[in-house]
Amino acid sequence: MSEWVALAIVMAGACLVVVAVVLLRHRKADFHEDTSETPDVIEYITMMIGVVYAIVLGLAIAGVWESRSSAQDDVQREAQALHEVSARAEVFPADYRATVAKDVDTYVSFVVDTEWHHMRTHGELSPEGTDLLAKLRTDVASRTPQNDIEAQAYQAMMDRIATADEARNSRGGNTGPTMPGVVWFGLIIGAVVTIGMLFALQIRRSGRELVLAGTFSALIGFLLFLIWDFDDPFGRGMSVTTQPFLDLFPILNQ
Repeated sequence: MSEWVALAIVMAGACLVVVAVVLLRHRKADFHEDTSETPDVIEYITMMIGVVYAIVLGLAIAGVWESRSSAQDDVQREAQALHEVSARAEVFPADYRATVAKDVDTYVSFVVDTEWHHMRTHGELSPEGTDLLAKLRTDVASRTPQNDIEAQAYQAMMDRIATADEARNSRGGNTGPTMPGVVWFGLIIGAVVTIGMLFALQIRRSGRELVLAGTFSALIGFLLFLIWDFDDPFGRGMSVTTQPFLDLFPILNQ
């Protein structure tokens, strides 16, 4: 199912549930019930619940967005470090340079073509990808620098491989949902309580009140869906992409 279709279903479902409850409550309400006034204390409590829940929603959205941005930065850092390894190898002899380039291209191709799907389905890094990066490190370290230029390039290449390894580990740490279950429990219960307080305000069946109640519930449904979608940086609709690798390694586009 498309993410947009799922979002539309969530928002429409939240809106329809609230409207249906309002209509049902109005039908079963006592004929002599006075719906023209709402006690001040109920209005105050409703306002406070709305404010508190809005703060919680804002913090949750900021948290998952920061996790997603951090994951995207890790991918960019990993791709840039590997690109620098290939570039620094240009000062070495052709056979060594070809070996390094082959190792880098093999690792990058595996990450884009295979490991990304493995991360989505298994929620972890692939052991084969770890082995390919280890092979790159071993091949780079296998040659002793012959002059000062090679020595400088050699050290820079080893540093970039360490950076790529660190970024890879961070990418693995961001794989899968990042929001704790207890936070989701609070968000869902808070949504139920916040929407439920609408009925304490004695909403009537007027078109304006139904539109406002439905729009409010649909908005909360949209925000919860947004948090859920960002919660897994690599596994859902608005996930982190492999674009940094595709930009820096044209061989992947062939």
